[in-house]
Amino acid sequence: MLKNSSSHYGLVSVVLHWLVALTVFGLFGVGFWMVDLSYYSEWYRTAPYWHKSVGILLAVAMLLRVLWRFFSPPPTALASHKSWEKRTSAVVQFCLYLGIFMLVLSGYLISTEDGRPIAVFTWFEVPALGALFANQADIAGLVHEYVAYSLIALAVLHGLAALKHHFIDKDNTLKRMFGRKP
Repeated sequence: MLKNSSSHYGLVSVVLHWLVALTVFGLFGVGFWMVDLSYYSEWYRTAPYWHKSVGILLAVAMLLRVLWRFFSPPPTALASHKSWEKRTSAVVQFCLYLGIFMLVLSGYLISTEDGRPIAVFTWFEVPALGALFANQADIAGLVHEYVAYSLIALAVLHGLAALKHHFIDKDNTLKRMFGRKP
């Protein structure tokens, strides 16, 4: 089933969730690696090109994900979840979404300060707005770095919470995120 039901996530939500998760961790790894590349490295220009291209595609996937949530709302929380778990889940979900959008925006501001568009592979270009404020690339770079580390920490906690539900609480939280019916 493509759409979410009241008891489990549908295929579209499952694919978008795991695609975004893998992409965020992959981009973090590449970003962590590429900041130490020297000018003479063969990856000096290639790694940022791929990082930016995939980052723009991540933005598209996230927009689709937000739209999909309105079209196909997520399943209701399990009855066994405590009220604090439900509240924490909602806050963490919001922070994960906000963090990804902040990463994309700060990456865009870093990349387009010089007025050049971002080439997304050879498919299309995202136009640049140029420098919108003083020291844009430096300020956006700090935001990008701190948000990236915070997002990874939050995603790890999110994953640990899912494992806690699966192995300790023995509920269907994790199974639902793989699209399995309870």
